Amino acid sequence: MTAIRRGGVEDLEAVAAIQRASPGAAGWNVADYLKEDIRVAIVGDRIVGFLVARTVAADEREILNLAVAPEFRRKGVARGLVADALGAFRGSVFLEVRESNGVAQEFYKSLGFKELSRRKGYYDCPPETAIVMKFHSC
Repeated sequence: MTAIRRGGVEDLEAVAAIQRASPGAAGWNVADYLKEDIRVAIVGDRIVGFLVARTVAADEREILNLAVAPEFRRKGVARGLVADALGAFRGSVFLEVRESNGVAQEFYKSLGFKELSRRKGYYDCPPETAIVMKFHSC
């Protein structure tokens, strides 16, 4: 069973390891996640995934990063993290995903996200277009 809770400074080492093992995830400084809403997924006593989001306005949120440890992928961990982040939130939720990350695009579409636009040259290392996706809950 996967438990989800708010992340803290004690979780950053595990979050960094998951981020390093996830080439499709943003490679940001994990300490900066503490300024946002970070959620961690736990199986047993191990952190197996994380999601970072922020509230942009009363009716708008943005998912900044989501990653799951390789051996826990395709087991509902990411789906649980997104569901937890959306919770009782009502409004629009946005995210960007690399154009080459078809697995992530299909995952988000399965949750009801729709492609909204494209941002050419949004990513660097390597340079790539971002697909902006949006979910709206009533």
